[in-house]
Amino acid sequence: MNLEESYITIEKVDDMEKEGLFFDTYAFFEIIRENKSYEKYLDTPIITTKLNLFELYNGFLKSKNDELANISLEKYYQFVVDFDEDVIKEAAKLKVLLNKRDVSMTDCIGYCLAKQLGIKFLTGDMAFEHMENVEFVK
Repeated sequence: MNLEESYITIEKVDDMEKEGLFFDTYAFFEIIRENKSYEKYLDTPIITTKLNLFELYNGFLKSKNDELANISLEKYYQFVVDFDEDVIKEAAKLKVLLNKRDVSMTDCIGYCLAKQLGIKFLTGDMAFEHMENVEFVK
């Protein structure tokens, strides 16, 4: 499967049906890198935030891959959902709680948003490996 196919086969989540998984930035990178462990998620409806897309875009810019940065932003932007002040509060509390694990603000917000939506948080980030409501994939 080539890069374009991996983007095209992913479904958008309708605003009325909250199913699928919350894709952490880690998951996006692994899908784009064609990690075999993430193949089963290619047809899974995606939910993410602008913050995750910022991290993805920034990551590709750092590796001097402007084209992939732009393709990723264009293809995944349609899956962005907003979060409310309850998610902000819970994410801030989680960040304080997980401070020793050096978890990013973006990860805390994504995790709390996934819980609020009743979906799992898809990541390979070791900080989340044994946490509830996580689909941990390396």
